[in-house]
Amino acid sequence: MQLPANTLVRMCIPAKATSLRLMRAVVSRAAELAGADPELTERLVLAVNEAGMNVIQHAYGDQGTRDELEGDLEIEIQQDAHELVFIILDHAPPVSPERIHSRPLDEVRPGGLGVHFIQEIMDKVEYSHLPNGEGNRLEMRKRLA
Repeated sequence: MQLPANTLVRMCIPAKATSLRLMRAVVSRAAELAGADPELTERLVLAVNEAGMNVIQHAYGDQGTRDELEGDLEIEIQQDAHELVFIILDHAPPVSPERIHSRPLDEVRPGGLGVHFIQEIMDKVEYSHLPNGEGNRLEMRKRLA
């Protein structure tokens, strides 16, 4: 498959929490190379990490909490003129975009804020299905300047 010319990196990792460390390092380095300041870089790493964790926990079920699903998580990072684009693909059963939401912020309990962080950090967030019901696609965009 030929990648778009603006692709900084594309990688495929096992859909396991332990794999997110590598993804965070790659996102951090790509953001730095694209000119993001340290604060923005940290926020981008947080948002992409939350997205990856959501795929692992909710789409694949973290290898034991939901039907023993196994799979991969693909991430592609692109740089347009003044914007970074993060695309995350999974091959888990399709998830309805209408079901993706954050819990109410006044509920005091651990977890459930990943979608909130993603929406607060990124300028644009779009969820869609892969063709033929073969998984899910998340595209997140963030302006650099």
